[in-house]
Amino acid sequence: MKRKIITIDEALCNGCGLCVSACHEGAIGLVDGKARLLRDDYCDGLGDCLPACPTNAISFEERVAAPYDEAAVQKNMAKQEESVIKAVSAKDTNSTAEIKSELRQWPVQLKLVPVSAPFFNGADLLFAADCAAFSRASFHQEFMQNRITVIGCPKLDSGSYIEKLTAILTENDIRSLTVVRMEVPCCGGLAYAALEAIKASGKFIPTQTIVLSTEGDIIRENN
Repeated sequence: MKRKIITIDEALCNGCGLCVSACHEGAIGLVDGKARLLRDDYCDGLGDCLPACPTNAISFEERVAAPYDEAAVQKNMAKQEESVIKAVSAKDTNSTAEIKSELRQWPVQLKLVPVSAPFFNGADLLFAADCAAFSRASFHQEFMQNRITVIGCPKLDSGSYIEKLTAILTENDIRSLTVVRMEVPCCGGLAYAALEAIKASGKFIPTQTIVLSTEGDIIRENN
């Protein structure tokens, strides 16, 4: 049938996509950076897209075209809405899956953990500043995964960590020790305590120290 329908001058189209948003029937889409009439039967010929075009690339023409199919339009819009809902749902599911605690034991404060415990045997030990996990969003996945975690703050905790750490290293089969500290000077006490405890234990334990900035970036790694 011959009817009034839109036509798009691709030479004038700047690919802004405003007409795509203005078309409530989904008749227009962007193809290779240009607006295109995707299906004649989706265009109702009312021209809601015309005022939205900043370059006047859209106009009416009268030609032979498939009749406007409202049922097909509704079906297509429902399908698109379903796709959006599924995409959002999948994103929410993935986001939920990513938020997973890697804590493997309790308690975590070095002052509170027992000197000898089954979870220490054959463990890779993480000794971290208690504020480190707050500065780096991926702390659990990067540092705590597959490790036993103990935390402390040299500025707030009284006494030395050396004696407690030495006892843990001496009485248990610790495979490695990773220290994660902040760049602030007081956090240097964690790395110092770890090195002194290893010396006092008389064992060879692979050790590394990772320093985080207050923004959570890794600024130094020492083995």
